[in-house]
Amino acid sequence: MRKLFAFAVPALALFLSAASATRAAEIPAEGSKAADFTLQSQEGKTVSLKDYRGQWVVLYFYPKDMTQGCTIEAHNFQRDLDQYTAKKAAILGVSADTVDSHQQFCTKESLTFKLLADPGKEMIGSYGSLAGNGMVAARNTFLIDPQGVIRKVYTKVNPNPHSQEVLEALSTLQK
Repeated sequence: MRKLFAFAVPALALFLSAASATRAAEIPAEGSKAADFTLQSQEGKTVSLKDYRGQWVVLYFYPKDMTQGCTIEAHNFQRDLDQYTAKKAAILGVSADTVDSHQQFCTKESLTFKLLADPGKEMIGSYGSLAGNGMVAARNTFLIDPQGVIRKVYTKVNPNPHSQEVLEALSTLQK
């Protein structure tokens, strides 16, 4: 028992220290350069932020596929997709779910924009968007301009009005 305890305590301390280090990342500030990333989409294709240079990006983090709030938020972005396209803006959703989970979610909910899988939560953490438990993404959104600069940050998003809020901000910023 002592040997198990002697091993378990340092291992637990190391785990908690690594988890808190990941969680400790700051939310990037408006006006800062957006961190580049490369993740897999629901189509199994590699997607990087640099692929979207020259257009606006709505980068939204959400906790979990096929849950009520996440489905509402995704449906609203899908409903407004033509308006985003008219404003030369791409929507990228990110969660810690797998590519397979994203495929199922997109099929079930008829989503046509890209959902990116970050099961290791590295990119989610780099955007300061890990939820308090460190297991899922917090509901945060970053509006990124065509030069890769974060122009608007939303934290603790309410999924119901969020797409409309982002569209309004996009209209204001594009004037």
